[in-house]
Amino acid sequence: MSFELPSLPYAHDALEPHIDTRTMEIHHGKHHAGYTNKLNAAVQGTELDGKSMEEILGNLDMSNGALRNNGGGYYNHCLFWEVMSPNGGGRPSGELAQAINDACGSFDAFKDAFSTAAKTQFGSGWAWLCVHKGGKVEVCSTPNQDNPMMPGVTCGGTPILGLDVWEHAYYLKYQNRRPDYVEAFFNVINWDKVAENYAKNK
Repeated sequence: MSFELPSLPYAHDALEPHIDTRTMEIHHGKHHAGYTNKLNAAVQGTELDGKSMEEILGNLDMSNGALRNNGGGYYNHCLFWEVMSPNGGGRPSGELAQAINDACGSFDAFKDAFSTAAKTQFGSGWAWLCVHKGGKVEVCSTPNQDNPMMPGVTCGGTPILGLDVWEHAYYLKYQNRRPDYVEAFFNVINWDKVAENYAKNK
């Protein structure tokens, strides 16, 4: 079984002005495509061929750099595209909103914690909202293409919202102004999808 580059669930220009068209074209068509091809090369002919990404990441040999970087890169970006929408923004509701309030105290406190995780991740990496079995949520960050499902990585749990803070995700529009990019991300979060991820993995 080969992993396939997913189509974007919206047009390349749909997230303007918050995320620019050219960045989306390069990010999806070059970076994510590259991770996809290298992931397939890393699993082809091994005992991992045919396993799901969740199985691969959850049982990963962390010394396997090709699989760690490209498996993480593939999975992380698949999630990233899905948790954004041209009709995004606003706030979560229902069970997800309650879980965020229970963990952080309020949505505004969550936004501060998530933004801080994204802005202070040194170098390349990701900020995450993860859910643990039982429904508790937690904010954390990881370097490079590491993912919370990997053994021994930060907060553990299953990521339900992720923000890419590699420079290729924002540099064409925002240059070195990562905080501006992080703030803009909140205008495109697809909270319905995040809530669906929460319900499926709690």
